[in-house]
Amino acid sequence: MEPKHIDYPKDVSEWNVAPSQRTLPALLKARATARGNAILFSDRTTVWTTSDALDAAARRAGALAAAGVKRGDRVALMCSNRVEFMEIVLGCGWLGAIVVPVNTASRGPQLQHILENCKAQLMVIEASLTDAIGALDFSRVALKVVWLINDGAPAKSLPVSCEQLPPRGEAHEAADVRPGDTLAILYTSGTSGLSKGVVCPHGQFYWWGIYSSRHIGITAGDTLYTVLPLFHTNALNSFFQALVTGARLIVDKKFSASRFFAALAETEATVTYLLGAMVPILLSKAPTDMELRHKVRIALAPGVPEQFHASFTERCGIHLLDGFGTTESNCVIGCGVADQRAGWMGRVAPGFEARVVDENDEPVPDGHPGELTLRASEPFAFSRGYFSMPEATVDAWRNLWFHTGDRVIRDADGYYKFLDRLKDAIRRRGENISSFEVEHVLLSHPAVETAAVFAVRSELAEDEVMAALVLRDGEILEPLELIRYCEPRLPYFAVPRFIDVLRELPKTENGKIQKYRLREKGVTERTWDLETSGYRLRRS
Repeated sequence: MEPKHIDYPKDVSEWNVAPSQRTLPALLKARATARGNAILFSDRTTVWTTSDALDAAARRAGALAAAGVKRGDRVALMCSNRVEFMEIVLGCGWLGAIVVPVNTASRGPQLQHILENCKAQLMVIEASLTDAIGALDFSRVALKVVWLINDGAPAKSLPVSCEQLPPRGEAHEAADVRPGDTLAILYTSGTSGLSKGVVCPHGQFYWWGIYSSRHIGITAGDTLYTVLPLFHTNALNSFFQALVTGARLIVDKKFSASRFFAALAETEATVTYLLGAMVPILLSKAPTDMELRHKVRIALAPGVPEQFHASFTERCGIHLLDGFGTTESNCVIGCGVADQRAGWMGRVAPGFEARVVDENDEPVPDGHPGELTLRASEPFAFSRGYFSMPEATVDAWRNLWFHTGDRVIRDADGYYKFLDRLKDAIRRRGENISSFEVEHVLLSHPAVETAAVFAVRSELAEDEVMAALVLRDGEILEPLELIRYCEPRLPYFAVPRFIDVLRELPKTENGKIQKYRLREKGVTERTWDLETSGYRLRRS
């Protein structure tokens, strides 16, 4: 299918506002004045115009204030993609309080840690999720009151005051917040262990809206559609894309491969958002006419393996746009569709600096791998650090650069290629191995749907390479067959020694594979071992 034409705005200066106006209350007021009756947000049940959103912000702030919430207080929020989620975010921002979105899949020690760390005294939660907090040690958290979003589920009895979400109160005057004041604390997804609370100021969300809209090419006539969870930065920032550009955002509660293209058509979306695993899942389904009945021209799709880009665009008519940003930073790296290179994230966007450095923070030459470090030229375009974790903050921002923990290469033209997380790098018998590159080969096998490559300790020294796989429906693949497939495509030292074929891989709510859990599990009695198979790799 011929992809839809992409016409990027030539001048985005109309989105820029004075520094003092780079806050959620100021942006809402300005948008309501200019386009009060225009649709801003919908969860496909409730539709908000910008004036509706402004009213929700002011009156929910009134209800929060009546409950004793003050400027700077943290309010925990555990909720799926629904209008109440955004109402709490807007109410907190209007009041000068800090919203703490919590992954709806959080349980046990992770949830205990988040609530202990943020010290929220009020939590807003869907009634169906109260089991998650029922097992908490309440003696170690500051929580005093829980507001329940009534979704028809019975609420578990809790040892704190529990009441239905109060109705909106009297409209509260907007707090005099500044761009550097904290709007939200977003906890990292925990792919490498203990979650850290990223302190995100109002100004960072403003610049996310500006920079990501510039990257995607969003205009006031666009309809944005996402199934990604609002408690993560990707979807939450799509609201700010709509707010700063005049577009509208529609959210659904979760990703459904069988319903995705129908939803695009129903919502008349023109822009959507995908993550790495979602594209191969969609392509694994039998083609249908519905794939061609939408109006979407582009999808922001970081981390999609390069071999799926062309086939997805040809089949569905949607350009996939790569890029790079983190919860701590912004939409730092990317380029337009015409300038994309398969397998490369793009170039540094205006407003940012990037360096690739070694373990001593010294820059490395182009073509050499190192850690990606970043800086922003605009105040408060990045996070202010990790909440109540000063040592982690100082370490991540050492030498006045934010250290992403990502291993990359920069080429002579300024394009950046992601290799792996530093903690995912593998050293085997004196050789450094990129888990990303090994995964790329494994995923190119027609029987493999998902793959994760990670280090396990060698009985000699350094690491051995282990792969955990999920096969496509109906496929059978012997490990030795996969080894022979890898042999001509990888250096001998990078071919996995250990292989586990699993039904599913552990993932976060937004689809990231939790390699730390695979590393913790390690080699089991069911793991296939190349060393004991009798097969010997060729070394030439």
